[in-house]
Amino acid sequence: MPAPSTTRTAPHDLIAGADPARTLDALFVNAPLRDYALRPRTNDYTLPVIGMAYIATYAQQRGFNVGVLDAEAHGLGIRQVVDTVNGARPRWVGLSLLAPTYELSARIAAGLDVSVKVMAGGHHAKAMPARVLADPRMRRVQALVLGEAETRVAALLADPQRRGELPGVMWRDRLLGTTASGVARPGNSEPWMSPDVDSLPFVSRTFLPQDPYVNPAGRREANMVGARGCPYQCTFCGAAAQVNPDVKIRVRAPENIVDEMDSLRRQYQVTAFRFVDDLFLGARRVIAPMMTAFTAHHVGERFTWDATGRINVLARESDAMLDTLVANGLNEVALGIESGSDQVLAAMDKRITADMTLSVVRRLMERGISVKGYFILGYPGERRDDLAATVAHIHRLWSLSDRLPGRFRASVFEFRPYPGTPVWNQLTAAGHTPDDLLAYSDVDLTDQGADESMRARDEFNFSVGIPFADTPLPQLRATLAALTREQHQRLTGGGAPS
Repeated sequence: MPAPSTTRTAPHDLIAGADPARTLDALFVNAPLRDYALRPRTNDYTLPVIGMAYIATYAQQRGFNVGVLDAEAHGLGIRQVVDTVNGARPRWVGLSLLAPTYELSARIAAGLDVSVKVMAGGHHAKAMPARVLADPRMRRVQALVLGEAETRVAALLADPQRRGELPGVMWRDRLLGTTASGVARPGNSEPWMSPDVDSLPFVSRTFLPQDPYVNPAGRREANMVGARGCPYQCTFCGAAAQVNPDVKIRVRAPENIVDEMDSLRRQYQVTAFRFVDDLFLGARRVIAPMMTAFTAHHVGERFTWDATGRINVLARESDAMLDTLVANGLNEVALGIESGSDQVLAAMDKRITADMTLSVVRRLMERGISVKGYFILGYPGERRDDLAATVAHIHRLWSLSDRLPGRFRASVFEFRPYPGTPVWNQLTAAGHTPDDLLAYSDVDLTDQGADESMRARDEFNFSVGIPFADTPLPQLRATLAALTREQHQRLTGGGAPS
């Protein structure tokens, strides 16, 4: 982990994309998932903050000197984050607020110099704006930017007084104790809330300290977004359609995506890509035109790529289309499998069944396409036999992987509630308080026999310490640790543990 900064110039060693010779107009800060001064991080890679980099790139193209401080990527402690920001002396600091890291973001905001103006956004800001603005640690937040922020952030950097004409921007009058919101001027047709995704500049990788990177196959890989918005209604997800009625679903033109891939190849020698949005393999109307363009541009001959997919969509695709995906370079699909219990899947509104999952995974792995499956343990209402069904389901998928060309890997998490989601509303209606549901802490599984050094993503294990399912938390975490341990042994040992 980098040492705390002690000089005036040292902060820029951690800040990506900014010109240290100019006044810093804005520093966008990604808070760490925990305070790494207390327990150092063990993994050396985390997903890049693509959304934050989009905002920074847009602002930079309009002449502002901006930077990104990815405290998670650098494994920083909270004190070091505050010292780095204050040492850089930005006019503005931008914070992305997420439920699991909100308390850490609030501590960062409270430690900033009084001269720094603060703007904030993110899922948590959108779900609980009044609560955020009422937090005394957020007293210097002059703009809470709800939703997609590129155009409105640039407008605020140009003139903070414009916040009154920016829709979806909120702030608190500290004297009156009231909350105000911006309203667009009549006749202003600026796409403040839903910018055209094809007109946005390609993300400048200077803002991403770990992207592109060399993946385990030895290729230089970059993360990309192919679409914005999600049409699905999963009850636990902060990106679900019912949680984001303001978000218009937009898919980038295939030619625009291929142009960015070619640009990254020329600039960084990238030959592998990961599409991290929900729609790239999540809607039939997206898959067909994308594959037509990929075929025309010989993408499969030049690149490999991974993407997130939807099981119910892939279940309806023909064998010919799956063969086309392979020919066009598809390497791995990430699927939200979530559970092996149809009762739990119905409660989640996943619109899939366990049998459908088995069929889709088999068809993909038969063609040499690997699958990463995400699972949630301890979902509200999950019975002990539901948990057992999920464990058995993961073992069936591993068994398929043992005899097919593709690889299956399971990524298992303990359920955590996110504000604004349907399941959050169900839990509060059942008597849980927001304070209890927001009491996030990271889960250390070492006491369950899962060695920390092998859990490359243990920082993504969070809990509010409430048993929402029938299984007691110690037993639930023991199950999670056992599955994590076996998955690690399969990845490092080439098969099932002895």
